[in-house]
Amino acid sequence: MMKHQHISLLALAGLLLAASMPAYADGDIKNDFNPIETGVTSLSIAPDARGASMGDLGAATEPDVNSQFWNPSKYAFAYSQGGVSISYTPWLRKLVNDIFLANVAGYWKLGSSDIQAVAASLRYFSLGEVNSAGPTDLSGQSLHPYELSVDAGYSRKLSEKYSMGVVFRYIYSDLGFSTSYAGDQTVGASAFAFDIAGYFTTYPIIGRNECQWSWGWNISNVGTKVNYNNGQDPAFLPAQLRLGTTFTFPLADYHNLAVSLDLTKLLVPARPLPGNYLDADGQEDERAYLDALEKWENTSGISGIFKSFSDAPGGFSEEMKEINYSIGAEYSYNNQFFVRAGYFHESAMKGNRQYFTMGAGFSLNVVRLDAAYMLATAQTSPLDQTLRFTLSFDMDGLRELLGRRR
Repeated sequence: MMKHQHISLLALAGLLLAASMPAYADGDIKNDFNPIETGVTSLSIAPDARGASMGDLGAATEPDVNSQFWNPSKYAFAYSQGGVSISYTPWLRKLVNDIFLANVAGYWKLGSSDIQAVAASLRYFSLGEVNSAGPTDLSGQSLHPYELSVDAGYSRKLSEKYSMGVVFRYIYSDLGFSTSYAGDQTVGASAFAFDIAGYFTTYPIIGRNECQWSWGWNISNVGTKVNYNNGQDPAFLPAQLRLGTTFTFPLADYHNLAVSLDLTKLLVPARPLPGNYLDADGQEDERAYLDALEKWENTSGISGIFKSFSDAPGGFSEEMKEINYSIGAEYSYNNQFFVRAGYFHESAMKGNRQYFTMGAGFSLNVVRLDAAYMLATAQTSPLDQTLRFTLSFDMDGLRELLGRRR
């Protein structure tokens, strides 16, 4: 009699890592290769084409309708009264053709003082169709595992140059199924989380040009663990610290260039490795390893944030390997035509995701279309040739258009 089964995103993550990691000696992999393990890994996927085309960054870039993911405090500095966007990403399309990420985001400035805004987003990640065999291999089920999150946020200017924002998020992960001949029923796993962020922007004069220099930070997905298998398999949420800066300067009339840098770190403790627990004879100490593993499994999401800064056996140098960086640039003409490029780097010992990105965008008064394309440094990477599309609508432009028709 087959029991209920679970399809885990950790298996997909393992496939990604196996396809992209370089060749190492067995001992090196055993002792050093240790990517951070989390549940609901889809929360870490960049949803919009603009941020993705610049190497997956956005902590301090110009505010737009998709700031909810990168830095929600930027909405307080948005120029438009409001906006809505729809984004679509075919995911792992080199392996399968039915996994995708869809995202809807929007914001609205409150009142006439131009100092506060509310925002919301809905994210849906589908793992496509999965078929399972029945107890006799003659019957089965067609499964559609998925993950989703819905959130709402508020941002406010605290001064002419600085704002802060907060987001509250509900997360649901349904990666399992039950069979008609099994006596129990599986249920999806839920979790709650929040983000807190800040954004600072100033306008220095360099030569005769007025430039813009912005800084941003975002601590996201801080909350409960997601409990798979009716609480028997708890997993950390992908809590993350993002720090970024953007410098924008005019090249000529109507021509601007923005250069950005983001640093990110998962606020999740690394899973213990057997090779890091040795006895007096230099052999693996299984008892010490199992004790450390049990302690890691029982660590709460909040405690894990603090532990994530001191869990590496190699000290500070090992902790630095957990920091990913993104660099990117955006050229804009008259705020209507955009060309973008970037690069994302992750340590080979923490997953080895390394890729170049590029993209373009075109904006009218009401609508804007952005596209992004990813080129992985390893041709065998499933992330290679990933596409993203975002369609955005500006409320000020729409209101102006409707006013003209009247």
